[in-house]
Amino acid sequence: MTHKHTHPASSATSGDAGANPVLKLLPLTLTVFIGFLTIGMQLPVLPLHLHDTLGMGTLVIGLVVGAQFAAALFSRSWAGNFADIRGTKRAVIAGLVTAACSGLMYLVSLAFVEVPVVSVWLLLLGRVILAMGESLIVTGALGWGIGLVGPQHAGKVMAWNGIAMYGAFALGAPAGVFLNAAWGFMGIAVSSVFIPLLALLVVANVTAVAPTATRRTPFYQVLGTVWTPGLGLAFCSVGFGVVTAFIALLFASRGWGNSSLAFTAFGLAFIGARLLFGHLPDKLGGAQVALVCVVIEAVGLLLIWGADTALVAYLGTALTGFGYSLAFPGFGVEAVRRAPAQTRSLAMGAYVAFLDISLGLTSPLAGVLASGWGIEAVYLGGAVTVALSFGVALMLLMGRADGKQAVPVHYKS
Repeated sequence: MTHKHTHPASSATSGDAGANPVLKLLPLTLTVFIGFLTIGMQLPVLPLHLHDTLGMGTLVIGLVVGAQFAAALFSRSWAGNFADIRGTKRAVIAGLVTAACSGLMYLVSLAFVEVPVVSVWLLLLGRVILAMGESLIVTGALGWGIGLVGPQHAGKVMAWNGIAMYGAFALGAPAGVFLNAAWGFMGIAVSSVFIPLLALLVVANVTAVAPTATRRTPFYQVLGTVWTPGLGLAFCSVGFGVVTAFIALLFASRGWGNSSLAFTAFGLAFIGARLLFGHLPDKLGGAQVALVCVVIEAVGLLLIWGADTALVAYLGTALTGFGYSLAFPGFGVEAVRRAPAQTRSLAMGAYVAFLDISLGLTSPLAGVLASGWGIEAVYLGGAVTVALSFGVALMLLMGRADGKQAVPVHYKS
């Protein structure tokens, strides 16, 4: 038989189409925020724990920290199928419980501080478990949100999920530093167990959306439907990658002092753009918004490349954050238009996988660029790569102008 484009979730949205979608998404946004607080708290603390307490070098630190990225990438397919088949609410709940289990692994690792190798392996396992939880939370929340408010509000769902994630990173980092100063890594481990469980209280009474699929869909099939907007996301995410990975090194090399204001400028512009203009991809079209926003992002990166004062670099990071903020849901709306309804969570997982791949490749490649041509060359390279996503947005627009509408593929079962 062939799945129809309609699905059980559609009944959840048809009866109250007039309800404010942002209000309906609020509990899910709060759930994602709480779930990602644990990741944000660990960002500044885990490398210090590995180096100072366990005596590990940069290679081991890179492997343990990077393990979460790799595990997140490889678990997107599993998490997306889980959400589509078992239900998005169940996926989010399972993700929160899984994230809490990663905290338990951190606690166990502290019992082996005197045997650093064992402690590191336990931390590595904790990072992998956390990544699996993160995949379930993100893919589940995206699919659930679209099921609740309808695909016509897909851009808002992605925009508010992004606000929750990046807000959690921004607030989680100083919270993690505070906990570490007061109670050491034990404070981080205990918090990592209990904080995700708090989100269960928020999500408990949110209306569930019926599962949209009855069988597992191969990841490559969905990847084929979203690869064009996914490629746009991969190119424009390079700007985000070079700012987060190399802005501190640029400031240090120029003697501009603390780079934390650059991160603040990026974060405020990112969240501000989503609050003020998060509705535009749904209203104007994802490709149109992406087309403009990647230009803003590329200009921001060029400003950082040519900056001769810290103030110009701050302006550059703000423009980069602003542009990238709306490019993500812009290309994402195009991905949703191409995704069959019964595999929507899996399609969202496939789309976000392009971000994982992009960030995974950006740091090492930019490192090679910096070692050969200087740290500022990273930002010129970033601007050129982001400009490629302009071509992708143009391709999406031209495809629509030629009458090649995105028709969701119907998978046989």
